[in-house]
Amino acid sequence: MPVILPYVPTTITVHMGLPNQWAENVTVTFPDYVKNVASSEIYPTWEPAAIRANVLAIISFALNRVYTEFYPSRGYDFQITSTTAYDQKFIQGRNIFENISQIVDEIFNDYIRRTGFVEPLAAKFCNGTTSTCNGLSQWGSQELAQQGYNSMEILRHYYGNDIELVVDAPIQDVQTSYPGTPLRLGDTGSNVLVLQSALNWVSRSYPAIPKIWPVSGVFGPPTEEAVRQFQRIFNLAVDGVVGKATWYKLVYLYVGTARLAELVSEGQQFTSLQFPGVLREGDQGEAVRALQYMVSLVAQFYNTIPTVNIDGNFGPETARAVRAIQSAAGLNADGIVGERTWYALYNDFLPLSFAARGDTVRLGEQAQAVMAAAASPTRGSMARLGQFPGFPLELGHSDQIGGVLV
Repeated sequence: MPVILPYVPTTITVHMGLPNQWAENVTVTFPDYVKNVASSEIYPTWEPAAIRANVLAIISFALNRVYTEFYPSRGYDFQITSTTAYDQKFIQGRNIFENISQIVDEIFNDYIRRTGFVEPLAAKFCNGTTSTCNGLSQWGSQELAQQGYNSMEILRHYYGNDIELVVDAPIQDVQTSYPGTPLRLGDTGSNVLVLQSALNWVSRSYPAIPKIWPVSGVFGPPTEEAVRQFQRIFNLAVDGVVGKATWYKLVYLYVGTARLAELVSEGQQFTSLQFPGVLREGDQGEAVRALQYMVSLVAQFYNTIPTVNIDGNFGPETARAVRAIQSAAGLNADGIVGERTWYALYNDFLPLSFAARGDTVRLGEQAQAVMAAAASPTRGSMARLGQFPGFPLELGHSDQIGGVLV
Protein backbone atom coordinates (compact mmCIF):
# COMPACT_ATOMS: atom_id res chain seq x y z
CA MET A 1 0.00 0.00 0.00
CA PRO A 2 1.20 3.57 -0.56
CA VAL A 3 2.58 5.38 2.46
CA ILE A 4 0.59 8.31 3.81
CA LEU A 5 3.43 10.73 4.58
CA PRO A 6 5.83 12.59 2.33
CA TYR A 7 9.43 11.56 2.81
CA VAL A 8 12.69 13.35 3.53
CA PRO A 9 15.23 12.69 0.75
CA THR A 10 18.59 11.27 1.72
CA THR A 11 20.18 13.74 -0.68
CA ILE A 12 19.00 16.74 -2.68
CA THR A 13 20.42 18.13 -5.92
CA VAL A 14 20.81 21.91 -6.07
CA HIS A 15 21.17 23.82 -9.35
CA MET A 16 23.66 26.65 -8.78
CA GLY A 17 21.80 29.26 -10.80
CA LEU A 18 18.51 30.14 -12.42
CA PRO A 19 16.48 27.11 -13.56
CA ASN A 20 17.06 27.67 -17.32
CA GLN A 21 20.62 28.92 -16.92
CA TRP A 22 23.63 26.64 -17.38
CA ALA A 23 25.15 26.01 -13.97
CA GLU A 24 26.63 23.22 -11.92
CA ASN A 25 24.38 20.76 -10.12
CA VAL A 26 25.53 19.98 -6.59
CA THR A 27 24.22 16.95 -4.67
CA VAL A 28 24.43 17.10 -0.87
CA THR A 29 22.75 15.33 2.01
CA PHE A 30 19.46 16.89 2.97
CA PRO A 31 20.64 17.94 6.46
CA ASP A 32 23.74 19.57 4.94
CA TYR A 33 21.52 21.43 2.48
CA VAL A 34 19.34 22.79 5.29
CA LYS A 35 22.39 23.78 7.35
CA ASN A 36 23.85 25.64 4.36
CA VAL A 37 20.63 27.52 3.58
CA ALA A 38 20.01 28.41 7.23
CA SER A 39 23.60 29.63 7.64
CA SER A 40 23.15 31.71 4.48
CA GLU A 41 19.72 33.11 5.35
CA ILE A 42 19.76 33.87 9.09
CA TYR A 43 22.13 34.80 11.93
CA PRO A 44 23.51 32.36 14.52
CA THR A 45 23.17 35.03 17.21
CA TRP A 46 19.37 34.99 16.93
CA GLU A 47 17.15 33.49 19.59
CA PRO A 48 16.87 29.66 19.40
CA ALA A 49 13.10 29.91 18.81
CA ALA A 50 13.66 32.17 15.78
CA ILE A 51 16.33 29.84 14.40
CA ARG A 52 14.09 26.79 14.80
CA ALA A 53 11.16 28.57 13.14
CA ASN A 54 13.31 29.56 10.17
CA VAL A 55 14.83 26.09 9.88
CA LEU A 56 11.37 24.49 9.82
CA ALA A 57 10.28 26.92 7.09
CA ILE A 58 13.43 26.07 5.07
CA ILE A 59 12.84 22.33 5.48
CA SER A 60 9.17 22.53 4.56
CA PHE A 61 9.77 24.63 1.45
CA ALA A 62 12.45 22.22 0.22
CA LEU A 63 10.30 19.15 0.93
CA ASN A 64 7.44 20.74 -0.99
CA ARG A 65 9.74 21.08 -4.02
CA VAL A 66 10.70 17.40 -3.72
CA TYR A 67 7.16 16.20 -3.04
CA THR A 68 5.63 17.99 -6.04
CA GLU A 69 8.52 17.09 -8.39
CA PHE A 70 8.48 20.80 -9.13
CA TYR A 71 11.59 20.91 -11.32
CA PRO A 72 11.68 17.33 -12.72
CA SER A 73 8.15 17.88 -14.05
CA ARG A 74 9.57 20.81 -16.03
CA GLY A 75 12.31 18.70 -17.54
CA TYR A 76 15.14 19.59 -15.14
CA ASP A 77 17.48 17.12 -13.45
CA PHE A 78 17.55 18.77 -10.02
CA GLN A 79 15.16 19.27 -7.10
CA ILE A 80 15.81 22.92 -6.21
CA THR A 81 17.90 25.95 -7.20
CA SER A 82 20.33 28.08 -5.21
CA THR A 83 18.73 31.42 -6.09
CA THR A 84 16.28 33.30 -3.88
CA ALA A 85 14.49 34.48 -7.03
CA TYR A 86 12.95 30.99 -7.10
CA ASP A 87 13.96 29.08 -4.00
CA GLN A 88 16.42 29.47 -1.11
CA LYS A 89 19.98 30.76 -0.82
CA PHE A 90 22.57 27.99 -1.04
CA ILE A 91 26.27 28.89 -1.14
CA GLN A 92 28.53 26.01 -2.11
CA GLY A 93 31.40 25.45 0.31
CA ARG A 94 30.32 28.02 2.88
CA ASN A 95 31.01 27.61 6.59
CA ILE A 96 28.20 26.28 8.78
CA PHE A 97 27.40 27.81 12.18
CA GLU A 98 27.65 25.29 14.98
CA ASN A 99 24.41 26.13 16.80
CA ILE A 100 22.46 26.08 13.51
CA SER A 101 24.04 22.71 12.69
CA GLN A 102 22.94 21.29 16.04
CA ILE A 103 19.36 22.47 15.60
CA VAL A 104 19.16 21.05 12.07
CA ASP A 105 20.48 17.68 13.27
CA GLU A 106 17.62 17.60 15.77
CA ILE A 107 14.76 18.52 13.40
CA PHE A 108 15.83 17.91 9.78
CA ASN A 109 13.06 15.35 9.29
CA ASP A 110 10.34 17.51 10.85
CA TYR A 111 8.24 19.89 8.77
CA ILE A 112 5.13 22.04 8.90
CA ARG A 113 1.89 21.69 6.99
CA ARG A 114 -1.65 23.00 7.15
CA THR A 115 -3.65 21.08 9.75
CA GLY A 116 -5.04 17.95 8.15
CA PHE A 117 -3.18 18.49 4.89
CA VAL A 118 -0.58 16.02 3.64
CA GLU A 119 1.88 18.03 1.55
CA PRO A 120 4.64 20.01 3.29
CA LEU A 121 3.82 23.71 3.37
CA ALA A 122 5.41 25.77 0.60
CA ALA A 123 6.69 27.99 3.39
CA LYS A 124 7.64 31.18 1.60
CA PHE A 125 9.76 33.66 3.57
CA CYS A 126 11.67 36.92 3.14
CA ASN A 127 14.00 39.02 5.26
CA GLY A 128 11.27 41.47 6.27
CA THR A 129 13.42 44.58 5.77
CA THR A 130 14.56 44.99 2.17
CA SER A 131 11.84 42.61 0.97
CA THR A 132 8.45 41.61 2.29
CA CYS A 133 6.08 38.80 1.32
CA ASN A 134 2.98 36.89 2.36
CA GLY A 135 5.05 34.57 4.47
CA LEU A 136 7.54 34.51 7.29
CA SER A 137 9.59 37.62 8.00
CA GLN A 138 13.06 36.51 9.08
CA TRP A 139 13.82 39.63 11.10
CA GLY A 140 10.26 39.66 12.34
CA SER A 141 10.70 36.12 13.64
CA GLN A 142 13.65 37.30 15.72
CA GLU A 143 11.59 40.14 17.17
CA LEU A 144 8.81 37.72 18.12
CA ALA A 145 11.32 35.31 19.70
CA GLN A 146 12.68 38.17 21.79
CA GLN A 147 9.11 38.78 22.98
CA GLY A 148 8.92 35.18 24.20
CA TYR A 149 7.23 33.44 21.26
CA ASN A 150 8.24 29.81 20.69
CA SER A 151 8.97 28.45 17.22
CA MET A 152 5.43 27.21 16.47
CA GLU A 153 3.89 30.44 17.73
CA ILE A 154 6.18 32.33 15.36
CA LEU A 155 5.21 30.13 12.44
CA ARG A 156 1.50 30.44 13.20
CA HIS A 157 1.87 34.21 13.45
CA TYR A 158 2.97 34.31 9.81
CA TYR A 159 1.32 31.28 8.20
CA GLY A 160 -1.92 31.12 10.19
CA ASN A 161 -3.22 29.22 13.20
CA ASP A 162 -3.94 26.11 11.11
CA ILE A 163 -0.25 25.10 11.02
CA GLU A 164 0.85 21.82 12.56
CA LEU A 165 4.21 20.13 13.04
CA VAL A 166 4.99 16.70 11.58
CA VAL A 167 7.90 14.96 13.30
CA ASP A 168 10.15 12.06 12.29
CA ALA A 169 9.11 11.85 8.64
CA PRO A 170 10.54 8.79 6.84
CA ILE A 171 13.91 9.16 5.12
CA GLN A 172 14.65 7.58 1.73
CA ASP A 173 16.36 8.19 -1.58
CA VAL A 174 14.71 10.59 -4.02
CA GLN A 175 11.86 8.85 -5.82
CA THR A 176 10.74 9.47 -9.39
CA SER A 177 7.13 8.93 -10.30
CA TYR A 178 7.65 7.95 -13.93
CA PRO A 179 7.04 4.17 -14.23
CA GLY A 180 10.35 3.64 -16.06
CA THR A 181 8.88 2.42 -19.33
CA PRO A 182 6.19 4.00 -21.54
CA LEU A 183 2.55 3.10 -21.00
CA ARG A 184 0.62 2.11 -24.09
CA LEU A 185 -2.48 0.36 -25.44
CA GLY A 186 -2.97 -3.01 -23.73
CA ASP A 187 -1.10 -2.18 -20.52
CA THR A 188 -2.80 -2.76 -17.17
CA GLY A 189 -2.09 -2.08 -13.54
CA SER A 190 -1.60 0.67 -10.98
CA ASN A 191 0.42 3.00 -13.24
CA VAL A 192 -2.44 3.02 -15.74
CA LEU A 193 -4.81 3.87 -12.90
CA VAL A 194 -2.63 6.86 -12.03
CA LEU A 195 -2.57 7.94 -15.68
CA GLN A 196 -6.34 7.70 -16.06
CA SER A 197 -6.98 9.62 -12.85
CA ALA A 198 -4.53 12.34 -13.88
CA LEU A 199 -6.11 12.74 -17.30
CA ASN A 200 -9.56 13.04 -15.73
CA TRP A 201 -8.25 15.66 -13.31
CA VAL A 202 -6.64 17.74 -16.08
CA SER A 203 -9.76 17.42 -18.25
CA ARG A 204 -11.61 19.61 -15.74
CA SER A 205 -9.52 22.53 -16.93
CA TYR A 206 -9.18 21.26 -20.51
CA PRO A 207 -12.60 19.78 -21.40
CA ALA A 208 -11.43 18.84 -24.90
CA ILE A 209 -9.73 15.87 -23.23
CA PRO A 210 -12.37 13.10 -23.09
CA LYS A 211 -13.21 11.68 -19.69
CA ILE A 212 -12.14 8.11 -19.00
CA TRP A 213 -14.92 6.37 -17.12
CA PRO A 214 -14.86 4.18 -15.24
CA VAL A 215 -11.21 4.27 -14.25
CA SER A 216 -10.31 0.62 -14.66
CA GLY A 217 -6.53 0.28 -14.79
CA VAL A 218 -6.79 -1.03 -18.36
CA PHE A 219 -5.16 1.04 -21.12
CA GLY A 220 -7.86 0.65 -23.74
CA PRO A 221 -8.92 2.75 -26.75
CA PRO A 222 -10.68 5.43 -24.62
CA THR A 223 -7.48 5.98 -22.64
CA GLU A 224 -5.41 6.10 -25.81
CA GLU A 225 -7.72 8.72 -27.30
CA ALA A 226 -7.55 10.82 -24.12
CA VAL A 227 -3.75 10.60 -24.23
CA ARG A 228 -3.68 11.66 -27.89
CA GLN A 229 -5.90 14.64 -27.22
CA PHE A 230 -3.75 15.63 -24.25
CA GLN A 231 -0.67 15.41 -26.44
CA ARG A 232 -2.29 17.55 -29.15
CA ILE A 233 -3.24 20.28 -26.70
CA PHE A 234 0.23 20.47 -25.18
CA ASN A 235 2.26 20.09 -28.38
CA LEU A 236 3.69 16.68 -27.54
CA ALA A 237 4.29 13.87 -30.00
CA VAL A 238 0.79 12.56 -30.76
CA ASP A 239 1.35 8.82 -30.56
CA GLY A 240 -1.03 7.78 -27.76
CA VAL A 241 1.96 6.44 -25.81
CA VAL A 242 2.76 7.87 -22.39
CA GLY A 243 6.50 8.37 -22.32
CA LYS A 244 8.43 10.49 -19.86
CA ALA A 245 7.51 13.81 -21.53
CA THR A 246 3.77 13.10 -21.43
CA TRP A 247 3.91 11.72 -17.90
CA TYR A 248 5.69 14.72 -16.45
CA LYS A 249 3.48 17.17 -18.30
CA LEU A 250 0.63 15.55 -16.37
CA VAL A 251 2.54 15.94 -13.10
CA TYR A 252 3.24 19.59 -13.91
CA LEU A 253 -0.42 20.34 -14.67
CA TYR A 254 -1.74 18.50 -11.64
CA VAL A 255 0.57 20.32 -9.24
CA GLY A 256 -0.23 23.64 -10.89
CA THR A 257 -4.01 23.30 -10.89
CA ALA A 258 -4.10 22.01 -7.29
CA ARG A 259 -1.63 24.79 -6.32
CA LEU A 260 0.35 22.31 -4.23
CA ALA A 261 3.58 24.29 -4.67
CA GLU A 262 2.05 27.56 -3.45
CA LEU A 263 1.71 28.98 0.05
CA VAL A 264 -2.07 29.10 -0.43
CA SER A 265 -2.82 25.58 -1.66
CA GLU A 266 -6.03 23.67 -2.21
CA GLY A 267 -4.24 20.98 -0.29
CA GLN A 268 -4.46 17.24 0.03
CA GLN A 269 -6.33 16.03 3.10
CA PHE A 270 -6.57 12.64 4.71
CA THR A 271 -10.01 11.57 5.95
CA SER A 272 -10.35 8.45 8.06
CA LEU A 273 -12.77 5.74 6.93
CA GLN A 274 -13.36 4.49 10.45
CA PHE A 275 -17.04 4.70 11.38
CA PRO A 276 -17.44 8.33 12.53
CA GLY A 277 -20.75 7.97 14.36
CA VAL A 278 -24.28 8.24 13.03
CA LEU A 279 -24.71 10.48 9.98
CA ARG A 280 -28.04 11.78 8.72
CA GLU A 281 -29.50 14.43 6.45
CA GLY A 282 -28.35 17.90 7.48
CA ASP A 283 -24.91 16.79 8.69
CA GLN A 284 -21.77 18.34 7.23
CA GLY A 285 -18.03 17.78 7.32
CA GLU A 286 -15.24 15.39 6.42
CA ALA A 287 -17.08 12.29 7.61
CA VAL A 288 -19.89 13.08 5.15
CA ARG A 289 -17.28 13.65 2.44
CA ALA A 290 -15.76 10.21 3.11
CA LEU A 291 -19.23 8.65 2.91
CA GLN A 292 -19.88 10.41 -0.40
CA TYR A 293 -16.58 9.16 -1.83
CA MET A 294 -17.51 5.57 -1.06
CA VAL A 295 -21.02 6.05 -2.46
CA SER A 296 -19.62 7.60 -5.65
CA LEU A 297 -17.35 4.63 -6.15
CA VAL A 298 -20.06 2.04 -5.57
CA ALA A 299 -22.51 3.89 -7.84
CA GLN A 300 -20.27 3.10 -10.82
CA PHE A 301 -21.01 -0.59 -10.46
CA TYR A 302 -24.60 -0.63 -9.23
CA ASN A 303 -27.20 0.98 -11.48
CA THR A 304 -29.71 1.15 -8.62
CA ILE A 305 -27.45 3.44 -6.58
CA PRO A 306 -27.48 7.09 -7.69
CA THR A 307 -24.29 9.16 -7.83
CA VAL A 308 -23.76 12.02 -5.38
CA ASN A 309 -21.79 15.24 -5.27
CA ILE A 310 -18.76 15.04 -2.98
CA ASP A 311 -19.29 18.29 -1.13
CA GLY A 312 -19.43 17.28 2.53
CA ASN A 313 -23.13 18.17 2.80
CA PHE A 314 -25.56 15.37 3.66
CA GLY A 315 -28.52 16.54 1.60
CA PRO A 316 -31.48 14.79 -0.05
CA GLU A 317 -29.27 13.44 -2.86
CA THR A 318 -26.97 11.66 -0.40
CA ALA A 319 -29.93 10.40 1.66
CA ARG A 320 -31.47 8.93 -1.50
CA ALA A 321 -28.24 7.09 -2.34
CA VAL A 322 -27.94 5.79 1.22
CA ARG A 323 -31.49 4.41 1.11
CA ALA A 324 -30.65 2.62 -2.14
CA ILE A 325 -27.59 1.05 -0.54
CA GLN A 326 -29.58 0.01 2.51
CA SER A 327 -32.26 -1.60 0.35
CA ALA A 328 -29.66 -3.53 -1.61
CA ALA A 329 -28.01 -4.68 1.64
CA GLY A 330 -31.32 -5.77 3.23
CA LEU A 331 -31.15 -3.05 5.87
CA ASN A 332 -33.82 -0.65 7.03
CA ALA A 333 -33.92 2.00 4.28
CA ASP A 334 -34.21 5.06 6.50
CA GLY A 335 -31.39 7.10 4.90
CA ILE A 336 -29.53 7.27 8.23
CA VAL A 337 -25.96 5.96 8.24
CA GLY A 338 -25.44 3.93 11.35
CA GLU A 339 -22.61 1.49 11.96
CA ARG A 340 -24.28 -1.39 10.05
CA THR A 341 -24.87 0.80 6.98
CA TRP A 342 -21.32 2.22 7.07
CA TYR A 343 -19.62 -1.17 7.24
CA ALA A 344 -22.00 -2.73 4.74
CA LEU A 345 -20.91 -0.03 2.31
CA TYR A 346 -17.24 -0.41 3.13
CA ASN A 347 -16.90 -4.16 3.63
CA ASP A 348 -19.55 -5.54 1.27
CA PHE A 349 -20.13 -3.20 -1.66
CA LEU A 350 -16.62 -1.88 -2.35
CA PRO A 351 -14.87 -5.29 -2.54
CA LEU A 352 -17.70 -6.72 -4.66
CA SER A 353 -17.38 -3.80 -7.07
CA PHE A 354 -13.80 -4.71 -7.86
CA ALA A 355 -14.16 -8.46 -7.62
CA ALA A 356 -16.80 -8.23 -10.36
CA ARG A 357 -14.15 -6.68 -12.59
CA GLY A 358 -11.71 -9.55 -12.27
CA ASP A 359 -8.73 -7.20 -12.57
CA THR A 360 -5.37 -8.27 -11.20
CA VAL A 361 -4.50 -5.04 -9.39
CA ARG A 362 -5.24 -4.78 -5.69
CA LEU A 363 -8.49 -3.46 -4.29
CA GLY A 364 -6.74 -0.54 -2.66
CA GLU A 365 -5.11 0.50 -5.93
CA GLN A 366 -8.37 0.18 -7.86
CA ALA A 367 -10.29 2.30 -5.40
CA GLN A 368 -7.54 4.87 -5.17
CA ALA A 369 -7.66 5.83 -8.81
CA VAL A 370 -11.44 5.75 -9.11
CA MET A 371 -11.66 8.05 -6.12
CA ALA A 372 -9.19 10.43 -7.75
CA ALA A 373 -11.40 10.64 -10.80
CA ALA A 374 -14.37 11.47 -8.59
CA ALA A 375 -12.51 13.98 -6.42
CA SER A 376 -14.04 17.39 -5.87
CA PRO A 377 -12.20 20.08 -7.87
CA THR A 378 -12.60 22.49 -4.99
CA ARG A 379 -10.49 20.33 -2.73
CA GLY A 380 -7.64 19.34 -5.03
CA SER A 381 -6.93 15.80 -6.12
CA MET A 382 -4.95 13.02 -4.58
CA ALA A 383 -1.41 11.79 -4.27
CA ARG A 384 0.56 8.64 -4.10
CA LEU A 385 2.54 10.38 -1.44
CA GLY A 386 6.16 10.95 -2.24
CA GLN A 387 5.45 10.09 -5.86
CA PHE A 388 3.11 11.30 -8.56
CA PRO A 389 -0.13 12.72 -7.16
CA GLY A 390 -2.53 10.13 -8.48
CA PHE A 391 -3.49 7.70 -5.70
CA PRO A 392 -6.24 9.16 -3.54
CA LEU A 393 -7.39 6.37 -1.28
CA GLU A 394 -5.79 4.00 1.20
CA LEU A 395 -8.65 1.53 1.44
CA GLY A 396 -6.80 -1.44 2.85
CA HIS A 397 -8.62 -4.76 3.07
CA SER A 398 -12.08 -5.53 4.38
CA ASP A 399 -10.72 -6.02 7.90
CA GLN A 400 -8.67 -2.82 7.99
CA ILE A 401 -10.18 0.61 7.53
CA GLY A 402 -7.93 3.16 5.88
CA GLY A 403 -8.75 6.67 4.73
CA VAL A 404 -9.32 9.04 1.84
CA LEU A 405 -7.03 11.79 0.63
CA VAL A 406 -9.26 14.64 -0.52
